[in-house]
Amino acid sequence: MSSAFSTTSPITGNATSATGDGAPARRIAIVSGTGKTGRAIAEAVRALGALPVPLGRKELTDPVAALRGCQAAYLMAPNLHGDELELTEKLLNACHLAGIERIVYHSVAAAYAPSMPHHLAKAESEDRVRRSSLPFTIVQPCAYVDNVLPGLRSASPGISVAYNPDTPFGLIGLRDVGEAAARLLTSNDHLGATLELGGPRLVSIREVVQVASRVLGTAVALNVITPADWAREQEARGAESGLDAREREWLTAMFDYYDYYGLPCGSSGIPAILGREARAVDEVIIGELFGNLDE
Repeated sequence: MSSAFSTTSPITGNATSATGDGAPARRIAIVSGTGKTGRAIAEAVRALGALPVPLGRKELTDPVAALRGCQAAYLMAPNLHGDELELTEKLLNACHLAGIERIVYHSVAAAYAPSMPHHLAKAESEDRVRRSSLPFTIVQPCAYVDNVLPGLRSASPGISVAYNPDTPFGLIGLRDVGEAAARLLTSNDHLGATLELGGPRLVSIREVVQVASRVLGTAVALNVITPADWAREQEARGAESGLDAREREWLTAMFDYYDYYGLPCGSSGIPAILGREARAVDEVIIGELFGNLDE
């Protein structure tokens, strides 16, 4: 994690947080704001008294108009975007023209991993963000604990992966990512910094299965196939898989990487931003499956 100047002051601008006194809420643009990450950020932004402005493909046909009136913007490409660098450059230019005061760029843990094309695209986009002259923070989240939740909601709970279940990951809860992003978007904290967003410790998928079994009070199945077998299965499904050939190739490359190395990620980003540790795997599972017990 690299860090530059950090303050706790709110960002400047002609809009202020909604406090019940009639002042307009600060508007925060969230690119790709209708997906699960965007929704988590929007919820956290709203909790801080600001107004989230989710932007999807329709709104971004005119990105300058979509961003105008917002004070800050979260720049996040759709998953597996075919040309993230071009999209990032377009968004940065629009931010300049729209008068955006502060940006947060959504990258990924291990951005410079040349064997994973969609990671490498984020590394190239990080470089462009740093040279944009806009006040920025870059966040590099690890994979989400929440990705395993659908399998845990099943009558016969299980977790399925297409890689070695014993490699290490810095898995992070999506709600923590949302809260961290919201804090950055509504303050001048960590300007110029690149922050890894990982959980409190490294875990393997096998350990996640063990934790889930304890939380649920029942055995959770672990289903493992190889990246090559996964690719063959998806190719055989054709259009039914929802993936085109490029997306299938990129995901297979990602699973190959996970198979050997996992996705280790530092744990210090969430404490630096939120002043507390990230939620552990069991806390995320309990909170999302049984309600947020800390509320």
